Amino acid sequence: MPASSPPVRGHVRRAGWDRVSYGLHLPAGHRELADELRAWQLVLPPTAAFTSLTAAALRGWWRSAPVEHPVFAALSEADPRPRRAGLHVCRHPVPPAHQLVDGLRVATAAETLLAAARDVGVLDLVVLGDSALRQRHCTLVDLWDAAARRRRGAPLLRSVIPLLDPRSESAWESVMRVLHQAADIPVEPQYEVRDDRQRFLARADLWISGTRRLHEYDGDTHRTAEGHAADLLRDRRLSAAGWTRYGYTSRHLLRGGGDVVSDTDRLLDRSWDPRRLAAWTGLVDASLYGRRGRARAMSHWRR
Repeated sequence: MPASSPPVRGHVRRAGWDRVSYGLHLPAGHRELADELRAWQLVLPPTAAFTSLTAAALRGWWRSAPVEHPVFAALSEADPRPRRAGLHVCRHPVPPAHQLVDGLRVATAAETLLAAARDVGVLDLVVLGDSALRQRHCTLVDLWDAAARRRRGAPLLRSVIPLLDPRSESAWESVMRVLHQAADIPVEPQYEVRDDRQRFLARADLWISGTRRLHEYDGDTHRTAEGHAADLLRDRRLSAAGWTRYGYTSRHLLRGGGDVVSDTDRLLDRSWDPRRLAAWTGLVDASLYGRRGRARAMSHWRR
């Protein structure tokens, strides 16, 4: 089968084709997201555009928990609703604004976040929004305009916009920042640490404002021999200048948030308040990282 063969709508009885959904086929081996969406676009009307988590993935945004989800599309109420297993359609009085991405009709970045806000939690939407802002796919003004609409996801988007920060460099940095925000811990992202002679020492994920403590996410790159050696050298420089670095993994953030909060409470010389931890665990549980958040999303997608 030639590599340039387009997707086919209809029944294919020849070898060398993979089934995407009923009546949709791709050349065998062509299962990148963009390839699959070209097949799905064959059953969508001209007003339709891919949106929500599908559009976010196509644009290369970070995502939170890797949850399997349908293909999301938005279209005009005047158009017939395509019905295929694996396709989730939302219809609007006015077709959503869209752009062409790799030849595919994709909702604008702000519209994508507004659509995603129907199904995901605060934590998930912060990860998506930070990525969209960092890649300059939209601005805060765009998001406020989208959040002003009378749409199901608008209230959540309005609540999330003040939490967004384009300085975040990864999904887990975004998650870590929200943990500190939920626990009322003052932080500054991507803080440049300098010694007494103003020589650059490091740029930290989070600085606990008013202290000499740095909190950072330690991902897989920190576990290689080269990454570990570089971290040790950096830590020695920071320690010599009177700074302390605390590193956290994804497990620490999602399941050990209490330790992060209690350690920082001692640093800030404030008493323990369980409401600060409850605010964080509530966000995790309501997100795609949590059982309740996943169940809510799955239930909506099945409907």
